[in-house]
Amino acid sequence: MERDVEKINKSLPRSRAGLFGTALTAGVVALTAMSASPAGAAQSPARTLDYVALGDSYASAPGVPTQVDAACARSSSNYPSLVAASRGARLTDVSCAGATTADLTTGQNGGAPQFDALDRGTDLVTVSIGGNDVGFTTVLGTCAQLTATDPTGAPCRTHFTGGGTDELQKVIDATGPKVTQVLKEVRERAPRAKVVVVGYPSLFPDSGVGCTSASVPFAAGDFAYLRDTNKALNTMLKQRAKRSGAAYADTYTLTVGHDMCAPADARWIESLAPQTPAAPAHPNAQGENAMAKAVQRVLSSCGLTRR
Repeated sequence: MERDVEKINKSLPRSRAGLFGTALTAGVVALTAMSASPAGAAQSPARTLDYVALGDSYASAPGVPTQVDAACARSSSNYPSLVAASRGARLTDVSCAGATTADLTTGQNGGAPQFDALDRGTDLVTVSIGGNDVGFTTVLGTCAQLTATDPTGAPCRTHFTGGGTDELQKVIDATGPKVTQVLKEVRERAPRAKVVVVGYPSLFPDSGVGCTSASVPFAAGDFAYLRDTNKALNTMLKQRAKRSGAAYADTYTLTVGHDMCAPADARWIESLAPQTPAAPAHPNAQGENAMAKAVQRVLSSCGLTRR
């Protein structure tokens, strides 16, 4: 606009040019002020996302540096923290090692129920739950003990399916309604929130080929069974998320090839004798980073940004 004023001034006699330029410049300033004020008043700065992380040890990341809550074995580098940092979100992380679906309502270790962190202002909720309802840690302990009875066979599979029914699949099926109830409660407490159910990573080789050893003490034939149980749990979680109108973050696919049988420099899920800071059969820092990426993919696909 100033260049236009100069051009017009040059085309006018000197006396008129000065008057015209002064008047035009004043008019431009006034017009700019008039047009900027309403627009500025209508715009408001982006509001920081209010993010609440619920769940068990796969969310809290026990052993992963730096531990910031001893009671719940929670790390400052767990996937909720990484997601929050990348989104500039305000994080309330109440994930806690050992949590079951019931613990979200009753609380753990004398603490408040995880659900209490939710309110109508919550924008984003991630939920990692179900593994402790299935009793997966106990299952791994049982399978490890049975290995000595038939290290080249599948004593764990025989133990859980010997009666003609897969007992672990039954427990997974029974956990499904509990997960649905969790998601219903989340929706009631945080009706505006985007809810993401976060699945479990790949603990065992996706190929089914095992690596029986002192640190991975499972019989050769049981790796495929344990892999299938891992996948069955994720399938249930994905189905329950869909039925409840929640999104599902697939952490399994991103961690294939980085299971507890992978070489140490490629291992994102630690064995039962961790070589990198993490709980046994849990993600290390790289595993938590991969889980964060899976959640980020979901959030990017749904366009969730600062609100």
